[in-house]
Amino acid sequence: MWNLADFEGRVAAVDEQYGSFSYADLDRETRRLAVLVDPPRSLIFCMCTNTIGSLIGYVAFINNKSVPLMLSSAMDRDLLQTLIETYKPAYIWTPVDLILEGFEKEYEAFGYLLLKTRLEQSEMFCDLALLLTTSGSTGSPKLVRQSYKNIRANAESIVTYLKMDETHRAIATLPMHYTYGLSIINTHLAVGASIVLTKKSLTQKEFWQAVRENKVTNFGGVPYTYETLKKLRFFQMRLPDLRYMTQAGGKLNAEMCLEFAINCKKSGADFIVMYGATEATARMSYVPASKAIEKAGSIGVAIPNGRFEIVGDRGEIIDECGKAGSLIYYGENVTLGYAENRGDLAKGDERGGRLDTGDIAMSDKDGYYTIVGRKQRFLKIYGNRVNPAEIEALLTKNGYEAACVGEDDRVFIFTTCFRHKELLNFIADKTKINRAAFNVIHIDKIPRNETGKIVYSELKYV
Repeated sequence: MWNLADFEGRVAAVDEQYGSFSYADLDRETRRLAVLVDPPRSLIFCMCTNTIGSLIGYVAFINNKSVPLMLSSAMDRDLLQTLIETYKPAYIWTPVDLILEGFEKEYEAFGYLLLKTRLEQSEMFCDLALLLTTSGSTGSPKLVRQSYKNIRANAESIVTYLKMDETHRAIATLPMHYTYGLSIINTHLAVGASIVLTKKSLTQKEFWQAVRENKVTNFGGVPYTYETLKKLRFFQMRLPDLRYMTQAGGKLNAEMCLEFAINCKKSGADFIVMYGATEATARMSYVPASKAIEKAGSIGVAIPNGRFEIVGDRGEIIDECGKAGSLIYYGENVTLGYAENRGDLAKGDERGGRLDTGDIAMSDKDGYYTIVGRKQRFLKIYGNRVNPAEIEALLTKNGYEAACVGEDDRVFIFTTCFRHKELLNFIADKTKINRAAFNVIHIDKIPRNETGKIVYSELKYV
């Protein structure tokens, strides 16, 4: 996937604990790890952190033709155990402080352990490269299957429209197990650029010290990132090396898009809004920086080598400007399909380069697209895609009667239970989502129709 030796003299990554790593260093350490995986074509759970150990694992496994499943190292242990039982990994690459019993230690380096499970293995599709969760917070066993072609195609498109080269340096504002965060790593490695790895958050002064000291040129964020930046008075910061900022992971409201576009232009940096999904590897569209002000609120145009269609209820193509329909995307970055069990890893390409995004959109006279609604009940919570039905299932399984609805960055939990604090603590702990994302509302009875299905339209939260 990456010819690391081509950039051997350049800095690949800067780690808070272990310092600077050249591409030659990264090449050496990934080879040292990869040779221990037997057979090379193995499923490996990669418990991610924004550290050099995590990066070495990811690069080693992809380049060695192993198949990593990228998971948060902070995920709930019960949910992790469900995934282990469902998918039977051959190995687990995990931080040393994440204690996992019953597995054999094979190797230790840079704060990580390679554990061998000795679980029974089965065949995987020859082009399967990577697995990511569809709703990384709730621990659903449903995964997205990405191919080598998917990763290469999307990285090439992003590199093209961002005009990336080896002088770019990003800082890790997003988790490595999240498709947006991973795409930043993929694109920087593709051009010999570098990444500053940090566990620090935007609200810590050490984060901004790292930005300045390492001459960071770019970073990406989800809507919550930009809301935080505004509270931190980002526009008053002096960041002379910053060239551009990207935004994806949910819809940023048009007013804030406009505010960041205007202020970035004043400071000489580009503000680039993007739209994507794990099922499209990462990106499907972008708003060129030159149009950021004019097209604030739009998802822009399709990425290079991709295209959109808007389709009506009867399957007809809608060419009329301003008329809404289902947004369909076509491109080589459209992933293979889903997996819900180990056997599904043997499946081939089930999508053929076509993805129904699940969004309702319309286009304007210039060919720019705007999302106007969703067909399904997925929410974007602080950049993570969350299905309220899975939140409900977790609560019901643990004795809380509840129904969930919401909007981006907010889940409303309607419940007949009076133990609100207990419920809130439980769901925040299980999902690893900040408690501030959940509003608990007490109701006497969950509204249901004659077949017992919840009537969500009767759950009023505004």
